[in-house]
Amino acid sequence: MSGGSRHIQTTPVPGPQTAVVPLPAEIDAANVGLVDAAMASALASRPAMLIADGTQTAFCDSSGIAALVHAHRQAAAAGAQLRVVVVGSQVRRVLELIGAHQLLLVYPSLAAAQADGSHPPASSAADPERQEIA
Repeated sequence: MSGGSRHIQTTPVPGPQTAVVPLPAEIDAANVGLVDAAMASALASRPAMLIADGTQTAFCDSSGIAALVHAHRQAAAAGAQLRVVVVGSQVRRVLELIGAHQLLLVYPSLAAAQADGSHPPASSAADPERQEIA
């Protein structure tokens, strides 16, 4: 893990029960526990939508992808929707290679994730603001 805090702060966002968890610059085995804990903490507040904000994330290994998939399942079980912001092309490529882009709702920016009015989405084709990874 390169520099940074050992704590991830969850931020409530104005609107109907939305929580945003900013993801670190690098997600790997060294800090995936922090990501898991931050997502679980955010879901404990029972938001309708949880946004994993990867705006600053340039690297994410398979343990990070597994944490996002786990958060997706936890959110679904809690009746919430997980949206993942992915800006970095390397992170998008990992999602694509693993096939996680077919499960996770991926957006090109935090603004797009917040603006998408669908809940829950029928499919990625129905969400014009959602970024397709192909």
